[in-house]
Amino acid sequence: MKRALKKAVILLSGGLDSTTTLAIAKSRGFDCFALTFRYGQRHSIEQKSAKKIAKFFGGKQLVVDVNPAVFQHSALTDKSIKVPMGRKIDSSKIPVTYVPARNTLFLSYALALAESIGAFDIFIGVNSTDYSGYPDCRPEYIKAYEKMANLATAASVQKKGKYKIHTPIIKMTKSQIIKTGVKLGVNYSLTHSCYNPDKKGIACGKCDSCQLRLKGFAEAKLKDPVKYANK
Repeated sequence: MKRALKKAVILLSGGLDSTTTLAIAKSRGFDCFALTFRYGQRHSIEQKSAKKIAKFFGGKQLVVDVNPAVFQHSALTDKSIKVPMGRKIDSSKIPVTYVPARNTLFLSYALALAESIGAFDIFIGVNSTDYSGYPDCRPEYIKAYEKMANLATAASVQKKGKYKIHTPIIKMTKSQIIKTGVKLGVNYSLTHSCYNPDKKGIACGKCDSCQLRLKGFAEAKLKDPVKYANK
């Protein structure tokens, strides 16, 4: 009789990092449940990419709508705020692309889904090496959230299991993430990372996310399969 795989919830945005994280979870033998959010982003290209990626990996996907009113004063949700372009990235400063408490809210949804389906493993593609200064991408934040998760759930309190927040790429450089994904068969042409694509969905090549992605592919000595308006 075939042994059932352990279930895991994977936060999947449709970007490079979350896609690689999903691939890693699959490679570790988890039965993956992808969780994607619509929260009033500047564009819907990420969500379309996430759908293609979930299908590519043959996993299940749940798309959750979050009222965008809770995510104010961010360049990713407010079109009146300009996305920084071509800047020198300084991780010591929190950029205007930071979305208030986004990972905390998303992890809470992931935790609720995990407890509902009997999973104790949650994967999130946060990264503290090549990152843009987001406070909710740091190891100490993840550690604190994991502690809270095991205090706040009936399944944990009743000793049915212990929740683990997996951050497999948190200490990787962008080039290491890309190389890992390539080894695991990730099709990066399906992913989208740009904060400010044009009307055709073509990446700008100048926002923080595009700069980090292009730098990663260059250092990995690989060609990025997505199109860019500017490089």
